Amino acid sequence: MRKKLEMSGKLLSMNVAEAISFVWLQWRSQKLPLAIFVALCLNLMIAPIIYAAADGTLERLSAWSIGILGLVILAIVIYLFVVVSQPEHF
Repeated sequence: MRKKLEMSGKLLSMNVAEAISFVWLQWRSQKLPLAIFVALCLNLMIAPIIYAAADGTLERLSAWSIGILGLVILAIVIYLFVVVSQPEHF
């Protein structure tokens, strides 16, 4: 029984290593999920600031919405700056 447990632990660790390898390879080819995750993390910092600046007149959902809207606007500004400065790539 002990040998079977050791073998299953070895297989489990191999599966975790394969899963980490798969995620690492997919991360390089699919940037959208990473960008969404970073945007949500940034929104965790921005939304409370907006909520505090409004003196409680905004609901939390509205503060989160304004934070996400600000991040989308910032992303569009950066994208347009890159397009204008390097038009030959587009």
